[in-house]
Amino acid sequence: MFCPRCRFGDTSVIDSRLSEEGRAVRRRRECPKCQHRFTTFERQELSSLIVVKRDGTSEPYSRGKLERGIWLSCTKRPVTQENIDRLLTKLEEKWAANKKEVSSSTIGTDVMRELKKLDQVAYIRFASVHREFKDVEEFKEELGRLFK
Repeated sequence: MFCPRCRFGDTSVIDSRLSEEGRAVRRRRECPKCQHRFTTFERQELSSLIVVKRDGTSEPYSRGKLERGIWLSCTKRPVTQENIDRLLTKLEEKWAANKKEVSSSTIGTDVMRELKKLDQVAYIRFASVHREFKDVEEFKEELGRLFK
């Protein structure tokens, strides 16, 4: 593993422990050259999962791409990286267990359901993009459903 600070190619593992309820391994590393310490995570790769988009095209699933979208909806909200990691891991297991392909609408709906439990403001922000609200009325309708 390369050091992110000095790019030295032989870092040492100081500590390893399970995280995300045993679904990932968290490793503390140190660079022997510059003594920089950093953390890495090792997770099962879901490279075989294909996302079928609304227009019918397909692309490989990208945890990073989905995580960025979730973080945008969680901006300035009391949501932690651990919350998002747990949410994504739970959903990835669900999608991978069902089949090799998952539709982008299923991904969006599942993320919205989990965000609704986690943070309602983040839920509304994510829903406004996923459902492509066209005007304020659609936004108000979604808010109304949230408070029923």
